[in-house]
Amino acid sequence: ATGFIGGFTGRFIENVLTSEAISTNFVTVDQDTRINVKIKADEETEINGRGPIISDDELEALYKQLDALTDKDTLILAGSIPSSLPSDMYELIMERLQHKNIRIVVDATKDLLTRVLPYKPFLIKPNNHELSEIFNRPLSTKEDLVEAAKALQEKGAQHVLISMAGDGAILVAADGTVYTSPAPKGMLVNSVGAGDSMVAGFITGFEKTGNLQEALYWGISSGSASAYSENLATLEEVETLLSQVRVK
Repeated sequence: ATGFIGGFTGRFIENVLTSEAISTNFVTVDQDTRINVKIKADEETEINGRGPIISDDELEALYKQLDALTDKDTLILAGSIPSSLPSDMYELIMERLQHKNIRIVVDATKDLLTRVLPYKPFLIKPNNHELSEIFNRPLSTKEDLVEAAKALQEKGAQHVLISMAGDGAILVAADGTVYTSPAPKGMLVNSVGAGDSMVAGFITGFEKTGNLQEALYWGISSGSASAYSENLATLEEVETLLSQVRVK
C-alpha cells in the first residue's frame, strides 16, 4: 500500500495494515491524514475531511515509488485526489507508466475515471449510479449498463466491472463477453469499503485463476462480505459467500 500519510492518523493506518501483514511504503507528509466520518442512521451519510497539502517534493517521492513497478505488478488507483494535486493526477501517473506494461485498475468517479480511458486501463469499476452520472441519463436495465460499458471500452477501457449493490455485478470483458453474478444473500451492515473490497477480490481471483468469470465471483463475494460485516471482510467470510455464489 502506498500514498501519502501523516501524523497520528497516518501512523494508525500504517500500524493496522502492518498488523494485517500488508506491506506498506507510504510517503510521509507534514500534515495529518484526514479523518472521514460515516454516520449510519436511517441512511448512510458521509462527512469527508479535506486532507493534507501535498508538496512537489512529496509528489516526486511517490513518483519514484511508482517508477519502480514492473510488468509483474498491478497498480490500483482508487478514490479521490488530494485537493492540492492536479485534477488530472491519475492521467499523469498513467502517462508516466504507459510503456511499462503494468496492469492498472482505476476505481474512481466521473472525470477522474473518463479522462484515463485513452491510457487503456486494465479494469475500471463504476457502479450503476456512477455510469448514469457519466452518461447523464438513467441506466436501469442490464442492456443499458452493458451498452454504456461498451461505450467506455470504445474510449480505451479494457474490462469494465459494474457493481449494482444487491442486484449483483456485471463484467464486460475486453473481448465483448458479458459475465454476470448475483449478489449472495446477507444483511447490509456497512457499505463503506465494499467497492474497494470488490476490486481487491476481483484482482485476487484473476491472479489465482486467470479466469474472468472466477474473478467476478471473487469480486462480488469480497464486496458483499465487507458490506455484510462491521469491518472489512475476512478471507473466511469471503470464501463462505464464494461457495454460495458459485452454486447460484
